[in-house]
Amino acid sequence: MLVLRAAATSPFVRKVRIVASVLGLDDRIEISAADTDNPEDSLRRQNPLGKIPALILENGETIFDSAVIVEYLDWLAGGGKVIPSEPQARFHTLTQQSLADGIAEAAVLIRYERLWHEPPQRSEKWIAYQDEKIARALGVFEGKPPEELSDAGTIALASALGYLDLRYEGAWRAGHPRLVEWLDVFSDTTPSFEATRVQG
Repeated sequence: MLVLRAAATSPFVRKVRIVASVLGLDDRIEISAADTDNPEDSLRRQNPLGKIPALILENGETIFDSAVIVEYLDWLAGGGKVIPSEPQARFHTLTQQSLADGIAEAAVLIRYERLWHEPPQRSEKWIAYQDEKIARALGVFEGKPPEELSDAGTIALASALGYLDLRYEGAWRAGHPRLVEWLDVFSDTTPSFEATRVQG
């Protein structure tokens, strides 16, 4: 049994869980909650960076981060499933995944800045810098919403948008109608997207 160290609210964990479901690997993965703030949590021994997700393999080795885990799961499922084998399509998908992960990463960094720093210590310049990343990336996806619905790039995008909904009350939706429509289609065709949704 594979073990996924996880937190329910993480967009990167959600991405991995949706990929596992799309690949039919759900029943081979045990979800194990991790507390990234707790130095006693075994996560820091499994991943020296203390970050989630981390996937513990059956031989005891651990792989991370989410992009590596997604590639491992794709290989485990036979390859070429959520990451195409053909080079042009493969690198397009991986680039889309990287861009979508960048949205999620910037959104998480903004949340951490607001959680960990009281207003006098908080850097609004840093927050604006991350916001600009999100805005530019959303603009790219809005300009050309993905045609795929079940590759690593689009699953990463759905997970990132879901995190913006969770943490920032869906403010992104007002200026990105084509992405809203795309996410609705993704949600309708990917049951694990709703199954991994966290409220609050």
